[in-house]
Amino acid sequence: MARIGVIGGSGLYQLEGLKVKKEVAVTTPFGKPSDKFILAELSGREIVFLPRHDKNHTIGPSGINYRANIYGMKQLGVEWIISVTACGSLKENLRPMDFVIPTQFVDRTNQARPQTFFDRGIVAHISFANPVCEHLAKNLYAAAKKTKVRSHYGGVYVNMEGPQFSTLAESNLYRSWNMDIIGMTNMTEARLAREAEICYATLAAVTDYDCWRQTSESVSVDMILANLKRNVANAKEIIKKVIALIPEKRTCACQDALRYAIVTNSKAIPKNTKKKLGLLIGKYTR
Repeated sequence: MARIGVIGGSGLYQLEGLKVKKEVAVTTPFGKPSDKFILAELSGREIVFLPRHDKNHTIGPSGINYRANIYGMKQLGVEWIISVTACGSLKENLRPMDFVIPTQFVDRTNQARPQTFFDRGIVAHISFANPVCEHLAKNLYAAAKKTKVRSHYGGVYVNMEGPQFSTLAESNLYRSWNMDIIGMTNMTEARLAREAEICYATLAAVTDYDCWRQTSESVSVDMILANLKRNVANAKEIIKKVIALIPEKRTCACQDALRYAIVTNSKAIPKNTKKKLGLLIGKYTR
């Protein structure tokens, strides 16, 4: 049975209620993931959990080995990834303690972190007009509604570099672009998950109004952590409920994202590259 991956963000370092089977230290061609993967069972489904920043939160958003994290999920047979993340709101109606399931991303990291598996000896151009799996995102929204938590489907997540928060000018610029929420991690994950042919969706917990809302107190770590602690229980409940909504077999296009994406002639791909990326490209380059 295909596994469901959960990437925990700030404040979510473990999931209660999991029947833990074992912890696995995975080695990937792209280095070491953020932490050991926890293999477990929840509601009769196999779950693979990974704390994005490691369980002690020692890795900042720019230092995360995103490729190793996603590749490790692929190695462990994950076909769906639910990414839980903290975010700031860029709109009045998206309040702290709300949840947002965004369907679009805008990248403001300026490629400061590796965002593709295909950077040596092979070129692939995935379709990325719709960067999240619509099926998984809608299931997340349905699960959120079942918990009766104030939630919003759709919208744009702007991915800034960090680890500093936005300047006032930046925050107002993103609002002028009609962005909805702001975070530091999920764009890279979404890109790599699509290249790995894994369904991906974000469950974003709003912790603050960023710094554009002058009538509120300035964004601080204390404020964000306080709201995170209050929201973590809701996030865990949503995850438990969405597990029951995820089908055992996929019918979406995510599972074949690389079918027409590889433009390098198979004979021209170096042997070491074929070996390194065999898990991703093997079915297309035999």
